[in-house]
Amino acid sequence: MQDSTPHIGKIIREVVVRKEVKISWLAKQLNCHRNNIYLIFSRSWIDTETLMRLCHVLQHDFFKDLSSCYTNDCAKK
Repeated sequence: MQDSTPHIGKIIREVVVRKEVKISWLAKQLNCHRNNIYLIFSRSWIDTETLMRLCHVLQHDFFKDLSSCYTNDCAKK
């Protein structure tokens, strides 16, 4: 059986790139160091509180993205 878990860090990074958000700005909004943003990009998982904060700051529903991955099988990306 294949691992069908989507890589949330990659999804977040894609949104940041698409929206042309600067890493330094995002780090400031999340009250963290810019290195932490790159760590988020590398993670295959994230806690819901941080994901909720990212949804708010980036004005993007990552929960919906994750949900649609399970119905659309986008985890193979």
